Amino acid sequence: MDTTPSGHALVEAGWQKVRSDGRVRPELLEAAYAEPRLRHLFPWTGMGELHFSRCTEWPWVWDVPYIQPAANGEYWVSGPMRSESVGPAATPQQAVAMVVDRLPPNCGPALVGTREELAAHDAATLPMNPEAPTPNPSAN
Repeated sequence: MDTTPSGHALVEAGWQKVRSDGRVRPELLEAAYAEPRLRHLFPWTGMGELHFSRCTEWPWVWDVPYIQPAANGEYWVSGPMRSESVGPAATPQQAVAMVVDRLPPNCGPALVGTREELAAHDAATLPMNPEAPTPNPSAN
C-alpha cells in the first residue's frame, strides 16, 4: 500500500474534512483517530455514520465495519455491508474496538487510488485462499 507522504497527506485531509463537516459526534472522531489502525484509513461520513476506506478515491471500498449514532449517546456498529450488524456499543472507544476487531486481513494504510486499484493491489500481494478450488486448465 502507498505509504508515501502524499498518501498520508490525503488521509489526514480526509480526517480534517470529517472533523469539520459536523456530521459525526466529536468524541467518536477523537476515539477513532486515536486508534492507529483506523487513523491510517480514509474516513468518510454519511447520515451521521463514520466509515473507513482502504482506498482514498470515491467510490470507497466497503470492507471495514462502520459506526453509526444510537440513542442516549451510544453507538451501533454495522457492516461492512449495510445488511450486516455487529451490535451496540456504549462508548466511542467500545465502538472503535469493535471495528478494529473486524478489520480485513493485512489492513494497512489506505491505498492512494480507487477501489479497482486496491483490488488489483490485494490480488497481487495477498496469498491465494487455500480453500478456493484450483481451476482445471484442461476443462477449457
